[in-house]
Amino acid sequence: MDCPVVLITGGSRGIGAATALAAARAGYAVALSFQTDGQAAQSVVRAIEVLGGQALAIQADVAQEDSVLAMFSAIDATWGRLDALVNNAGVVDVASRVDAMSVARLRRMFDTNVLGSFLCAREAVLRMSTRHGGRGGSIVNVSSAASRLGSPGQYVDYAASKGAVDTFTVGLSKEVAAEGIRVNAVRPGIIDTEIHASGGEPDRARLLGAQVPMQRPGSADEVAQAIVWLLGPHSSYTTGTLLDVSGGR
Repeated sequence: MDCPVVLITGGSRGIGAATALAAARAGYAVALSFQTDGQAAQSVVRAIEVLGGQALAIQADVAQEDSVLAMFSAIDATWGRLDALVNNAGVVDVASRVDAMSVARLRRMFDTNVLGSFLCAREAVLRMSTRHGGRGGSIVNVSSAASRLGSPGQYVDYAASKGAVDTFTVGLSKEVAAEGIRVNAVRPGIIDTEIHASGGEPDRARLLGAQVPMQRPGSADEVAQAIVWLLGPHSSYTTGTLLDVSGGR
């Protein structure tokens, strides 16, 4: 198989699903992970197959090492190669002040958003780095504009986890730049996706859209197009970059 293979974590909905479809249109075979909604993941797979592409949905919890290892083993068994990774899987929680946050909430936030990104990147580097016999590749981490805004009174823990993702992006990019791997991040702003409902505010994107300089929320596809650009050859001299996709916010 000559087409490149991309793994998109959290690929069953929102930005992940949009990225899976955009990557398929760009010629990638797509592996996408999901944690609970297998039906949504299979819908994305079918949509890619309708486009004439190849796709595989894998149930995985990126916060669990054994689950991550099994996910990468499934990709190895199916395609025998990996060319790109999109660290998109992430969680948010209901709005809260820091003085009301539980340890359980904090562990869930950092285990998924930070540890999960590290584990998946580790396995991707082991497969893509020329140091390990790979052909090179590209990693895109999905961060958030919250990493520079702080999200006071709402999601300081989420913002802090994405701040860690930003630092991770810069550090890893320098670590593997001479090994054929580029590492970048996108930082979406107010995007109209289902993640707001999981934080208890399903109308958040619509309500906050007027505060954005462009006067509207963004779409998942607008973020996906930036991600696919960073994955592909048109961004061949771009690494260690934090690309804001936030309507000027």
